[in-house]
Amino acid sequence: MTSLIDGYAVLVTGGAGFLGSHLCDRLIGEGREVLCLDNFVTGNKQNIEHLLDNHRFELVRHDVCFPYYAEVGGIYNLACPASPRHYQRDPMFTIKTSVMGAINMLGLAKRRGAPILQASTSEVYGDPTVHPQPEIYTGNVDPIGIRACYDEGKRCAETLFFDYHRQNGVSIRVARIFNTYGPRMAVGDGRVVSNFIVQALRGEDLTVYGDGSHSRSFCYFDDLIEGIMRHMAHPSETGPINLGNETEHTMLELAETVIRTVGGSSRITF
Repeated sequence: MTSLIDGYAVLVTGGAGFLGSHLCDRLIGEGREVLCLDNFVTGNKQNIEHLLDNHRFELVRHDVCFPYYAEVGGIYNLACPASPRHYQRDPMFTIKTSVMGAINMLGLAKRRGAPILQASTSEVYGDPTVHPQPEIYTGNVDPIGIRACYDEGKRCAETLFFDYHRQNGVSIRVARIFNTYGPRMAVGDGRVVSNFIVQALRGEDLTVYGDGSHSRSFCYFDDLIEGIMRHMAHPSETGPINLGNETEHTMLELAETVIRTVGGSSRITF
C-alpha cells in the first residue's frame, strides 16, 4: 500500500494529535520511518510517547505556519485544531494553520516530488441542504460565521492543493473526514462522543438536545486511518473523497449505547 518514495521518512503534520498519532503508529507498524511535526497547541505528547524510543520515529516541535525543510518521501498534512472548542479559541491561528500550513507543505512536496495528502473535513460543505453529501456537492457555506475560521480555512487549503496540482504537477490527495472517534480523543474537546463518555464515567446525566432524533454518522479511528492510507496509495485518485461511515445513528441511540457500555447511574436528560 504505497505511492510514497521509498527510502525516505514520511512526514505527518499534527502527528501528536488524535488521528495523527494513530497514523504514526500505523506507518511505524508497516516499517516506515516517520517524522512527526506538532506544535502541541492541541496535540498531546502522551499520544506518541510510546514511539519516542523507536529508532524509526522522530518528533519535531514545529508550527506549520512556518516553512519546514526535510528530505521526505511523502506528507500527510493533518495539522489543525479540529473541534469547535479548540478552533474557535483562536480563529486567526486556526485559519493560518490551514492556509499557511497548506502552502508550506505543498511547497515541500513540490520540491521533493513527493505525494501529499490533505486532511480536509466534512465542514467544507457548511450547513448542507443535501443528505448525504456527495463529493460533487459544493455546499451551503457561511464565510463570516464563527465556524468559518475552520470551514473556510479547509476550503482554501483544498483550493491550494488543486492549484498546486494543476499548475505544478504536485501529486495530491484530498480526504474529507467525517465524524471520527476512538482512543486518544481529547477529554475536553466538546465533541458528542467524548462528552457522553466523560459524563457517564463521572456518573453525570447525559444531555441530549431536542428529542434526540437528530442523527450523525460515526467512523471508528482505525477505519479512517485505513481509508487515508488507501487514498495515498492511489496516485490517480486526487479526490476529494468523503471518508466516514454511511450508517447514521440518532443522538438518543448514542446516549443509550454509552450508558449501557459504561454502566453506572447516569440517565438521559433532554
